[in-house]
Amino acid sequence: MGEACALDCPDKPGNDDGVEVVPRISPGATIVVLMSSSFSQSSSGPVLAAYDDLVARHALTPDPAQHDAAGELDRVLADLVVAKPKRLFGMFEKPQSVRGLYLHGEVGRGKTMLMDLFFAAVPFKQKRRLHFHEFMDEVHRGIAAFRKSERGNADSTDPVEAVTRPILKSGLRLLCLDEFHVHDITNAMLLDRLFGKLFAGGVTLVATSNVAPDGLYKDGLNRQLFLPFIALLKQKTVVADLPSEQDYRRLKFAGQQVYAFGSGPDVQTLMDRLWLRITGGERGEPGQVESIGRQIAVPLMAMGAARFGFADLCDRPLGTRDFVRIAHQFDSLVIDNIPQMDRTRSDAAKRFILLIDSLYDRGVKLAASFAVPLEQLGADDKTAFEFQRTLSRLTEMQSEDYLAKGLRDGASAGTQD
Repeated sequence: MGEACALDCPDKPGNDDGVEVVPRISPGATIVVLMSSSFSQSSSGPVLAAYDDLVARHALTPDPAQHDAAGELDRVLADLVVAKPKRLFGMFEKPQSVRGLYLHGEVGRGKTMLMDLFFAAVPFKQKRRLHFHEFMDEVHRGIAAFRKSERGNADSTDPVEAVTRPILKSGLRLLCLDEFHVHDITNAMLLDRLFGKLFAGGVTLVATSNVAPDGLYKDGLNRQLFLPFIALLKQKTVVADLPSEQDYRRLKFAGQQVYAFGSGPDVQTLMDRLWLRITGGERGEPGQVESIGRQIAVPLMAMGAARFGFADLCDRPLGTRDFVRIAHQFDSLVIDNIPQMDRTRSDAAKRFILLIDSLYDRGVKLAASFAVPLEQLGADDKTAFEFQRTLSRLTEMQSEDYLAKGLRDGASAGTQD
């Protein structure tokens, strides 16, 4: 069915033994969990152990709500292990979904960090994590491709069925979606059928959001048609609030000078210090960002932040979709050694413009070292006009007002060329 199969389905089921089983919450009526010190797990699973380790290393400040949320994620993980598909007559049985988790709270409360720990702890390959809007972009592209196909012209065909079939056939068991937020009527009218088929096919959902399910698509056109999806979401996930008095993202940059100018050991030391502040003292490890079926190397990543050299991003054949994907993956970026961009660096300058646009639109926080002052950065006549907007945005991105704001929805990768 062409592009509809390109939803980046994972490998076939593999071995996922060896994870400690923790007590399961009964999947009865809708449960709303208020994360507070009164809620606790009776045993520590992999997510909570990883969280406690970060606290012990002083990478995180102890937070009872985060601690309890980690325990609830361990519950999902344990249930997934218990529900492992069994091999019968040389074939794996159909996966069975378990009750997932919908974790919501205000920006900067640690939802993404907790999702990082959970996803890393899941021991099987049949899992996928991406931003909600990126997932929906893929679904819409798959539907469009199916409708253009010969089978898609028949009146009896169901494009949602056509898109979900390859996902389920792949054996996908876990779908993790960051920043679940519905404001588009096209998505709103699609979600009940889409997730109804995914849940029925054995997919478990774990999602983070800034709003509770009842606040999704609030005041949207024909919202009454969206209400069945809210009921389905409550049925298939435990809805958990993550209250906190502290915005941890804001603390990372409070009172900090995020730009350094010049070169040499002093600038390098300053950037290293900024990186460790942003990551809570974690030095980070190399990683990758998946974009359009390929992998973008990340020299260092930790605690929702990534560190690149200028050449890693702007001297390589990357485009807007790649930069949007990076902006959705990380809430903070450190970029070292940004040079003056003259005529010999026209291509790099164009990529840098696209990169800053993507980070700015998303509200990603930027710390960077520059070879020259900002006003001397663009020295290429070919990009002079576009660079004026970049300079304006770079200036704003170092302001206290910008650094204090949360992430924005920004542009979605599927709408950019």
